[in-house]
Amino acid sequence: MGEWIDFSRWPECPAMERPGLVFEVRNGQGQMMLTRCEVPLPMPFDWTSAPVRFRVIEEPKPRHSTPIPPPRG
Repeated sequence: MGEWIDFSRWPECPAMERPGLVFEVRNGQGQMMLTRCEVPLPMPFDWTSAPVRFRVIEEPKPRHSTPIPPPRG
C-alpha cells in the first residue's frame, strides 16, 4: 500500500492512476471510501467532514455474494 498523502494533492491523482489500483480516501472522522480518480471528488452523502488524506492501494478482488433463496411454496 502507498503512503498517506495530504488531500490538498488530490488534483495530482491522474498521474498516480494505474490498472488494478484505486484510491483509499479518509475524512477527518475516520470514514473511508474507495474510488477512482475524479477531480473534484464527489463526497458521499453521509460524510459530514472533509477528506484529509488518501493513498493508492490494490483494487480489492470481487467477492461472490450468497445466492438469493428461491421463493417458498
